[in-house]
Amino acid sequence: MGLSVQECLIYMMVVTAASDSDLSDSELNRIGVLVERLPAFRGFDTDRLPGIAAKCIDLLQEGTVELVLHAIVDDLPAKFQDTAYYVAVEVAAADLALGQEELRWLEMVRDYLKLDRLVTAAIETAARARLRHL
Repeated sequence: MGLSVQECLIYMMVVTAASDSDLSDSELNRIGVLVERLPAFRGFDTDRLPGIAAKCIDLLQEGTVELVLHAIVDDLPAKFQDTAYYVAVEVAAADLALGQEELRWLEMVRDYLKLDRLVTAAIETAARARLRHL
């Protein structure tokens, strides 16, 4: 498919937001914040975000989430796989409540990315600590 690293990360965030069949405002806002702040997006033209997200949605409607995951994994350099999992966790946790759909999705993402379980556990623990509230 020929996705750039940034497109792969955006696809991961969009498909994660869509994993529970409900693209919430908090998930969409979180995607925007991550694109603005993560070093992986340095130099990225944020005006491209809606178009890339729309392409991902089109791919989802034409195929399956597995098809999108294959596209991401095929084009994502190994050194960005933990970043892809990180953005998936961040978007899934944007609503401050992980439902069964999101938990199953994150498990599928872990399997596709073939990340070490300790790496994914550390990313999940950091997200829980960051999002903890009174």
